[in-house]
Amino acid sequence: MNNRIKGLSVILCCIGTLAVSCGKKADVQIPEAKVTKGVFYIDIYEEGEIEAVNSINISSPNIPWRFGNLKISNIVTDGDEVQTGDTVIVFDPSEVRRSILDYEDRLVVSNAELEKMLAQHQLQMEELNADYEVTRISHEISRMQLESASHESEIKKREIQLNLEKADISLARAKEQIENRRRIQAEELKKKRLSIREDEERLEEAHSTLNKLFVIAPSPGIAIVSRNHSTNSKYQAGDQCWSQQQLIQLPDLSKLKAKVNINEVDISKVTKGLKVQIRPDAFSDSIFTGTVTTVANLAQNKDNKSKIKVFPVEIVIDQFNKNLLPGLTVSCRIIVDEIPNVCYVPLEALHVEEGDKSYVYKKTIGGYDKVYVQTGVTNSDYVIIESGLDEGDAVALVDPTIVSEKDKEKKK
Repeated sequence: MNNRIKGLSVILCCIGTLAVSCGKKADVQIPEAKVTKGVFYIDIYEEGEIEAVNSINISSPNIPWRFGNLKISNIVTDGDEVQTGDTVIVFDPSEVRRSILDYEDRLVVSNAELEKMLAQHQLQMEELNADYEVTRISHEISRMQLESASHESEIKKREIQLNLEKADISLARAKEQIENRRRIQAEELKKKRLSIREDEERLEEAHSTLNKLFVIAPSPGIAIVSRNHSTNSKYQAGDQCWSQQQLIQLPDLSKLKAKVNINEVDISKVTKGLKVQIRPDAFSDSIFTGTVTTVANLAQNKDNKSKIKVFPVEIVIDQFNKNLLPGLTVSCRIIVDEIPNVCYVPLEALHVEEGDKSYVYKKTIGGYDKVYVQTGVTNSDYVIIESGLDEGDAVALVDPTIVSEKDKEKKK
């Protein structure tokens, strides 16, 4: 009878222990994962942005420095659909229009000054020609007097001869003054007309520049506004830019690529032809495939404030999809290598103790057992298990002992 009571007591204790154990399991949920066997991918994850393989670039116009800086007054909204001939960018035309008015006023004044100069030149030449005629007549009179002085005394003849010589000098001088004045007037007219021509060219240049400030779309497409590196935002009204600076892209959406920057530590693993899985952030349930087509030979700074070096890599997307548009942010998984027929678990399941021994918590009937494992290579999510676990084994993704302790504290 006593043995029965003792046996019954042991059974009740076991049932109580099981009940408590079941109660703990019900209260504490341990996240688990199963050991998977199959192809293990060594990969690199990197964020990038979709671009068109072929696109038309719309840049700011090349204008003369005298018209000041280019300031955007209006720009098409990023992602808007445009047609051929639509105005996509308008730059502030105030400085150019002010220059046009200035050159027009200068031309009015210069043309009036030219007319006045022509009238003055004509008057000057008339006066010089009149003086020349008077001098010529005086010369003719002196010559006639000399011819009729055959009966005059030698002194008188000498006087008449000197007057004729004097008249010769005056006539030559008058003729020289006319020639000099003509050359001076020609130079003055040339200089004035050159000044007018320069103002006319400046006016034509200003009108041409004014037309350039209204940029139109050369073909239809979706406008992708470029990023202003000074503000790290898309170009918008009020921003300034240099001549020939790319502001808008009109992409050919039939062929797209993803552009990513690979850290210098990982670039040696990336080569042309590698397969890539591309997941757009905007609709993460969709996955597209692509191929690495270009790997840069030269590194560049990750951004203006960073000294980290990265290498641009281009990935051509295999499929066409209307949801894929230039400018979308994507997560790219570059498949560097494949190892077939191996077991692997999530990295969260692996723990390391002193001495670099790796272990996991394997699920058993009574809970979780600490099992030491031999590991292989890892990727961004998983680690290969070379020994210690079999396919289908369940492992805890957190330390169950810590979870149990925390649960006890909560209950207290």
